[in-house]
Amino acid sequence: MKYRILLSTVMVALLTACGNQPQGGQSDIETPVSVQELKKGSISKLVNTTGTALATYSVELNAEMSGFYGLQTNPSTGKPYKLGDAVKKDQLIIRLEDKEYENGIALESRKLSLEIAEQEQNKQTALYEKGGVTLSEMRNTEVRVTNARYDLENATLNLEKMSVRAPFDGIIVSLPHYTPQSRVTQGSPMVGLMAYNRMYMDINLPESAIEYVKSNQPVYITHYTLPDTLRGEISELSPAISTETRTFKGKILINNNQLKLRPGMFVKADIVVDQADSAIIIPKDVVLSRRNRKYVYIVERNTAIVRDIQTGLEDEDNLEVTEGLRENDNLIIRGYETLRENSRVKVLK
Repeated sequence: MKYRILLSTVMVALLTACGNQPQGGQSDIETPVSVQELKKGSISKLVNTTGTALATYSVELNAEMSGFYGLQTNPSTGKPYKLGDAVKKDQLIIRLEDKEYENGIALESRKLSLEIAEQEQNKQTALYEKGGVTLSEMRNTEVRVTNARYDLENATLNLEKMSVRAPFDGIIVSLPHYTPQSRVTQGSPMVGLMAYNRMYMDINLPESAIEYVKSNQPVYITHYTLPDTLRGEISELSPAISTETRTFKGKILINNNQLKLRPGMFVKADIVVDQADSAIIIPKDVVLSRRNRKYVYIVERNTAIVRDIQTGLEDEDNLEVTEGLRENDNLIIRGYETLRENSRVKVLK
């Protein structure tokens, strides 16, 4: 019996001792976290698509006549034209020669015929004013002048067919090789030109975007080889939805003044359909959710505080907070995964 009493006494003493130990030791542990002081900024709602950037102006010029090939000298470089050279509108790139064809045009003879016809017209006009010839005779000289002028213009046009000129300011993108003074036939490819300081891309957008995407909306153009983002805008939109793909067509114009984007590049286009300025912006990955509730942690006096938030616009990485956070709040962006309400934290510098 004494042993039982003694054992009971020892157990009570042990339990009492355990009960007197300080509780909440774990609550004194400070969780290391990193914070971001919130500042106002801007965020855009984007509709993403991809496509091929194409030159606004593009042409492949062929030989209109047969002749002996002569590649001209670029006045900007002092050397024969080559791939990548810039050319101005009407600049002569290639000259074909065929003396027999040129002699058949007889350009100088047609110039002389026009000169003679104009002299005869002046003479007949003076005589008509003095009553020396009839109106019909004077009119006949006008007809001869008109016909001579048309003959000269046609001869000039036929002679110009031996010259390959740039139809617009652009860049040489193809230049087939021919041996100098070799004879090329009519229809042979001569030179390819593109002007791509302004470019365009055809796009197909999902049916769900038709209420957001409008003409003249700004567009951000990116490509993995470009260090900077280019700007563009929606220029055209089709109102019709394809029954097969459930998409609608559009066109984007791209500003490419520095020629960084090249024709044929496959690019990403982010269409700005909405934008918020002077808004609280936070990273998406710090937002926690539970039962349709969105919340984040902020730091106040080394304590983690839960803030319920309402969100607005979002892009790939960030989102707008419309309610729940204020400017200069210290948002926890690292170490929040294991936190609880009122957890003690240590802010890492």
